[in-house]
Amino acid sequence: MSAVDVLLRSEEPSIRWKVRTGVLGEPTDGKAARRLREEIRQSPRVRRLLAARDADGRITNPKQVYAKWRGAHWVLATLADLGYPPGDESLHPLRDQVLRRWLRDVEVPVVQGRYRRCASQQGNALRYLTALGILDDTDARTLTERLVKWQWPDGGWNCDRNPTARTSSFMETLLPMRGLAPHDAGAARRAAEVFLARGLAWRRTTGTLIHPDFARLHHRLYWHYDVLGGLVGMVEVGTIGDPRCAGALDLLESKRLPDGGWPAEKVYATKAGDPLDWGVTGAGRSNEWVTADALAVLGAAGRLS
Repeated sequence: MSAVDVLLRSEEPSIRWKVRTGVLGEPTDGKAARRLREEIRQSPRVRRLLAARDADGRITNPKQVYAKWRGAHWVLATLADLGYPPGDESLHPLRDQVLRRWLRDVEVPVVQGRYRRCASQQGNALRYLTALGILDDTDARTLTERLVKWQWPDGGWNCDRNPTARTSSFMETLLPMRGLAPHDAGAARRAAEVFLARGLAWRRTTGTLIHPDFARLHHRLYWHYDVLGGLVGMVEVGTIGDPRCAGALDLLESKRLPDGGWPAEKVYATKAGDPLDWGVTGAGRSNEWVTADALAVLGAAGRLS
């Protein structure tokens, strides 16, 4: 049985939705996809994720919007990743919590002519609120304008206040790039150059890995970076066909296991801990979440038979 067939039998409707739309190319607005997304809405995973809301539909401690991994920011990001159906007005209280945090006026430091801001926060909000269909044009434009204003000359972002820091951060650039893709294609393409110029994982000067974790597969990725996350971003920006993605695609293919799947080689965690279980981890066992993303990337790159 192929990896696709295995995933299509998953108990997780989000996995089946990812495979049908991201690998098999079924329309995201088709009847089958809509049925799957309703199943996602009612799934135990989503019910558990939203259980912390109060009577007004907010996470009980609004000051902890960015609390990992239980604050409103991360709850909405997870819903978007799961394929939660768009346009759900019951999510507006969570959206409003997030926007009050990320749209407030703050003084962003400028060092050596570069804005030093953790743009992954606003970038992720732009990404998931757009995917969930709960972001109006005015707020989308404001988030987009801020991200573009803070963009560095090389196309990315960095919050490092060290005056010697002159290169964008992979961690701070991936999510803004993905968030901007539907709103400002030019800005997103400029951000993609940060990754493409380095083959998505390697130093331009020496050809060595920028960081060992970039070559390891993770789920969930959160605000971090790895080569699979970079490739997912390339698909969304429309640059997966760039020849400079070849080395990263080769690396991804090399990690395929004998059963046809891919492993979650490492898990990011904090003291708070992720309230959800994302399947098996370890280099020798397939993880269906990583496998679904890997298949979608390779399919978009024309590397699946």
